[in-house]
Amino acid sequence: MICRLKGGVAGLAFGLGLVLLAGGVMSAQDIKTNYMPGTDFSKYHTYKWVSINHAEQVDPIVAQQIKDAIDTQLASKGMTKTDADTADMYVGIQTSIQQQQQWNAYGMGGGWRMGGGMASATSSTIQIGTLGVDFYDPATKQLVWRGQATKTLNPSKNAQTNLNRVNQAVAKLLKSFPPKP
Repeated sequence: MICRLKGGVAGLAFGLGLVLLAGGVMSAQDIKTNYMPGTDFSKYHTYKWVSINHAEQVDPIVAQQIKDAIDTQLASKGMTKTDADTADMYVGIQTSIQQQQQWNAYGMGGGWRMGGGMASATSSTIQIGTLGVDFYDPATKQLVWRGQATKTLNPSKNAQTNLNRVNQAVAKLLKSFPPKP
């Protein structure tokens, strides 16, 4: 009887661990940045928003939330947004939304052997959203900095949660911008 109880507890713990692991993995944002070596980022003081041709776009509300979050971060770094073509830097965003299957499994009861317990596994489709932020030098027409935040545009039913996720990702993304020489 003790062995069955331990097996059941172990099965339950294992199942709950899977669920927590799946939830934790999906909620963590991954941030990656890269920049052109030798770029003098101290010369960039103004920026202008540009559209990136053929880039997948999110709905206009989310796009504006992303731009507002980037504007806030860049302003905190002393940069000024302008609509003039004479801006020191151009900024564009790209997004990607993909679907992925997520499995949730749990077990309870006396374990997996001899019908002594119950187990259940369900699958659901989740959205994996990636935000890319690109900074271009208009004089050289070259990409000088790129940042990418995955698991950022995963829609939830709560609009405030979505906005918080975007703001958090952009803050992490631009934390080390501009790169130190």
